[in-house]
Amino acid sequence: MNRSLRLAPAPASLLAALFAGSLFVAMPAATSFSQTSGVAPYTVMETGRGFARLQDAVDAIGDGSGTIRFASLRFSDCAVQSQGEITYRAEVPGQSILDGKACEDKAALVLRGRGARIEGMVFANIRVPDKNGAGVRLEHGNLSVSQAWFRDSEQGLLSGEDPQGTIRIDKSTFTRLGTCEGSGCAHSVYVGNYGALTITRSRFEAGSGGHYVKSRAAHVEVLDSSFDDSAGRATNYMIDLPEGATGRIAGNWFVQGPDKENYSAFIAVAAEHRSHPSAGLAVERNNARFAPGVDRRSTFVADWSGEPLKLGENTLGSGIAGFEKR
Repeated sequence: MNRSLRLAPAPASLLAALFAGSLFVAMPAATSFSQTSGVAPYTVMETGRGFARLQDAVDAIGDGSGTIRFASLRFSDCAVQSQGEITYRAEVPGQSILDGKACEDKAALVLRGRGARIEGMVFANIRVPDKNGAGVRLEHGNLSVSQAWFRDSEQGLLSGEDPQGTIRIDKSTFTRLGTCEGSGCAHSVYVGNYGALTITRSRFEAGSGGHYVKSRAAHVEVLDSSFDDSAGRATNYMIDLPEGATGRIAGNWFVQGPDKENYSAFIAVAAEHRSHPSAGLAVERNNARFAPGVDRRSTFVADWSGEPLKLGENTLGSGIAGFEKR
């Protein structure tokens, strides 16, 4: 739901500098489990026990807390966590890939325990009949994600509702995600009515439909991240807060590409409902522009809340208005 911005010639180098060393520029290919011998795909670190199935490792932790270490493999596997607190950790960040399999026709990881952490994992090629396939489906509890890569799926991360819960995403990448082929749209990140969502030092790129971040959380922080829509296809807003939110959107780089379903705004506030207050939502120190060759007009922040937002200094390319009340 957006159109584009004019781009200065430096974003590639700037984004490379932003994310240098944090993830996935040139990942070595993971080995399939069938090609190895004597290596347990999953190890519960607290006990040292190895497992051939991810669900067995999750069940072994049960209602306790523990860490599952993933070998450097490409897995056709998935799991449902219904209790406990579990850390899912790649032995080598970027080399453990959950590829192409969804549990309950939902996601590679379906999480409804007390909490979960995901560290260094890759989620790829997740598709399900209702066009809502995600790398991670969070249904309850807190979640922390770091150094993860979500790619080539219908959704990256999708959550249900937990007004007391928190979601934190850091140093992670979301590539070629989203679709509007189903009954509704899927997005790179889609958070339901959670207490708080925090995204830091992360990259969103080449979306294939929907929004890059759609969040119904009451409080949102999106900081020091990049949204590179230059290779996007039929994408919409960069950040959509459809029910309003407080918090801060600061220090981000936005590039709006040519192929948009809706190019009218980069950030949308309370476009569907006013369930949460938005007064004081700070939008500052961001840089927004169109990709090279895109010549159109758009608005950086479109607001339906009618509340006083806190719009600081943002650097906007030619053709982009800073604010519009709708």
